[in-house]
Amino acid sequence: MIEEKEKIKEKRVPTFSEAIMPIIVMLVVLTVGKGMMGLATEPLLILVTVFAGTMAWRLGYSWDDMMQEICQKIARGMPAILILISVGAVVGTWMISGTIPMMIYYGVQIVNPRWMLVTSFIISAIVSVCTGTSWGTAATMGVALMGISGTLGISLPATAGAVVAGSFFGDKLSPLSDTTNLSPIAAGSQLYEHIGHMLWTTIPASIISLVVYAIAGSKVAAGADASSETVTTMLAQLDQMFHWNILLLLPIIVVLVGSIMQKPTIPVMILSSVVAGMEAIIFQGASFANVITSSATGFTVSMVSREGWNPETASEEVLKLLERGGLSGMMSTCLLVFCAFCFAGIMSRSGSLDVILNKILSVAKNTGTLIASTVVSCMIMAVSTGNSYLSILIPGEMFRRAYVRRGLHPKNLSRTLEDAGTVFVPLVPWSAAGAYMTSCLGVEVLDYLPWAVLCYVGFIIAIFYGFTGIGIKKITEEEKCKYEEEME
Repeated sequence: MIEEKEKIKEKRVPTFSEAIMPIIVMLVVLTVGKGMMGLATEPLLILVTVFAGTMAWRLGYSWDDMMQEICQKIARGMPAILILISVGAVVGTWMISGTIPMMIYYGVQIVNPRWMLVTSFIISAIVSVCTGTSWGTAATMGVALMGISGTLGISLPATAGAVVAGSFFGDKLSPLSDTTNLSPIAAGSQLYEHIGHMLWTTIPASIISLVVYAIAGSKVAAGADASSETVTTMLAQLDQMFHWNILLLLPIIVVLVGSIMQKPTIPVMILSSVVAGMEAIIFQGASFANVITSSATGFTVSMVSREGWNPETASEEVLKLLERGGLSGMMSTCLLVFCAFCFAGIMSRSGSLDVILNKILSVAKNTGTLIASTVVSCMIMAVSTGNSYLSILIPGEMFRRAYVRRGLHPKNLSRTLEDAGTVFVPLVPWSAAGAYMTSCLGVEVLDYLPWAVLCYVGFIIAIFYGFTGIGIKKITEEEKCKYEEEME
């Protein structure tokens, strides 16, 4: 007991320079290592985590202290990790069943290349609102849209940016989204008042995005030709490989209906995979063994058993388009998530994050600077942890009292948490969302970043509102007392 008390007494709060140092080191290491040298992210994160752990040890924290917090972070993030793994099975089975190939096949012939970016944003936004998942949207409709763009010769970074922006449109506004539900919880507002208040920033950001995509459409579509030899060859090979059937859309309907009925995400995804697997056997003549293999390690064209199809004749475009998915295909992303949680756990346990956020809070003198401080805090969390949940929860806990004391409705905070937390994370190359979007869409984060307009215009509008008072909801003294009592 005496030794434990001594250990507790030895622990101290880090100074601001001590708290910020691991983040500075991380930014330098990842910028040079990943950005300039192209090194793997995971070892770099582990290296930075070792530095953060050393700093925490100097503050008096033992390895057991740090490990406990790391385990808690991983435990809280496990539901998202399991969803990530499930998406791998969905993509694999949707490929072998012909669901994604059919969307590509008909999409190439229907979509006007001039409006491909606009179409990608709108379709992704609609699907993500219905499903509540940006990850699921990118892995399904996003993959199909990227396939269409690749086939037509349209800029893949531009299409990927439009898909990411559209996918996170729904992640912000869908009542089925985890972050949409998490933000009002962190801020102390209600779900539907939070969603309604987000329209102030999301609608203008979406309009700006659509204008950019419409103007840029003709440029990125230059040279696109749905009748070119490459496109004709790809369509012919897809037609040789699969039997088209309207029922191939059933796996998508399962996901949509399950989301609308607010059923648990993982069981719905598993059911969709089972349905897709059955259709692969019934309509495509796939063997049960190949269906299992496709869901486990990903689809390959050699799994197609249709008469007249020779896998050796598959073009490079078809191979790049279809050979993906599987549970194992998501393991690298899961590893990145675990590495990020290790760093986040140590930073949280040592009190460094609290010190940094308190420092930011001390300079917020009015509504504009308060919202700007919230935006910066969310970004720091996104950059340092790569986790959208932490980018919402920690700044939410830190700022909720400040907003109420300033006479601001909590939904102003919950909206800002989404504008700068939820949608900014996929712009961070080493974040789970950034790594996931790259693995799904095949485009590096820094390449699609300029085109993900919604993801950075939203928080700019939020700051503008803060300084001008536009779209800012105030509360009465009576409401202020009520909110303060709830926070006690």
